[in-house]
Amino acid sequence: MAGHGGWPNPGQAGEKRAAAERAAGLVRPGMIVGLGSGTTAGFVLGSLAARLGRGELPDVAGIPTSTRVAAEARRLGVPLTDLEAHPVVDLTIDGADEVDPGWNLIKGGGGALLREKIVAQASRREVIVVDHTKWSPRLGTHHALPVEVVEFGWRPEAAYLESLGAEVSLRRAGDGSRFRTDQGNLILDADFGPIDDPGTLAGRLLARAAVAEVGLFCGLTSDLIIASPAGVEHRSSHDKEQR
Repeated sequence: MAGHGGWPNPGQAGEKRAAAERAAGLVRPGMIVGLGSGTTAGFVLGSLAARLGRGELPDVAGIPTSTRVAAEARRLGVPLTDLEAHPVVDLTIDGADEVDPGWNLIKGGGGALLREKIVAQASRREVIVVDHTKWSPRLGTHHALPVEVVEFGWRPEAAYLESLGAEVSLRRAGDGSRFRTDQGNLILDADFGPIDDPGTLAGRLLARAAVAEVGLFCGLTSDLIIASPAGVEHRSSHDKEQR
């Protein structure tokens, strides 16, 4: 099973760049834009910065989903705001680690799942950009489930996840220390294998006191932009309803 994080190979990077540029093309003047994390974010920010530089996007401001994305946006000159000033987000562009046929997602490979879900739930439109390798018949087939937990209670939560049949590992940073989210929490990567009912599992885990968030994003995606060697495909929720 694939782990968390990681960079795409050169072919996938080119595909994802094209898809991110398609997504960034949905941004209109005056919009408040949620800026997702992960490998997609850099491509989206670059495209937004180019459009801003050409004067195409007056009065646009972004709400970053991680401190890393915030720093990159500032470096590129993308104006930023926050949810206190703008509690409703017009459009969020983000990626995913795995997508199922119902457009449910596993996210959190980069550790920003809590802020990503907060921004997604505040968004009128959630645009998810993926390459074709992220498709899966059932979530959990190719990617472990990130579970963000409060450090005080991580051991009992790891044991609880194991009681549900998951193989659990405490995520580590590159230097071997415990990986910490922007909120200072820890990440448990729980390998459940294929998940039959993502919504039920998410509810069960979120009922646990030490669980801050779960990387299952159900019912939030309005658009999918899929990159493949054949090109870029944009699917909307309207298209989904028609199938």
